[in-house]
Amino acid sequence: MITEEDKQLALKLWDYHQVNHQLEKTDCILVLGSHDTRVAERGAELFLQGLAPLLIFSGGLGNFTRGVWDEPEADKFAKIAMSLGVPENAILIENKSTNTGENIRFTQELLKERDLEPQSFIVVQKPYMERRSFATFKKNWSDKTLSVTSPQISLDNYPNEEIPMEMLINNMVGDLQRIKEYPEKGYQIFQEIPDDVWEAYESLVERGYREHMM
Repeated sequence: MITEEDKQLALKLWDYHQVNHQLEKTDCILVLGSHDTRVAERGAELFLQGLAPLLIFSGGLGNFTRGVWDEPEADKFAKIAMSLGVPENAILIENKSTNTGENIRFTQELLKERDLEPQSFIVVQKPYMERRSFATFKKNWSDKTLSVTSPQISLDNYPNEEIPMEMLINNMVGDLQRIKEYPEKGYQIFQEIPDDVWEAYESLVERGYREHMM
């Protein structure tokens, strides 16, 4: 049973995970795969607004889609984008990666193969993975200009049949743990975590939200 206090603690994490970048025209929109198809819709929306001439979808089958989807995340996302009006010739697909670091490295390889050298990116992810995506991108591709965004949805409205509130809170807890610990492993740049956010994290862990922790 998720209590109102659980939700208030979760809101602390939700707000911290989002970096709230202002978006400007850029060379490329990079959509990172996941189990949330609204991320694909957000990437298509930005392309159709004219924010970039190139739309890349990156993602194979990860923890949440392996055994559930019958095609890689990037392929599924690209089909969604085309159904919304994005032309096929504006899309590149990288469909082997299984984590954020691979999303970036395999996209680098794909662009090199195509002799493309975009200097600025909008990265699109789930709302609670904005900050971790930013930190991973900056670690692996520090010379590029970057902004990060996600589907524009509130915490209350985000859960659905595929991603219930309990899963969402577990995922946010696990992602905050990774923001704390991954810099030492060389996976991400360091980011400050405010005391009140960390206290909310510790309270949620005590309440049993540990399923996505390392």
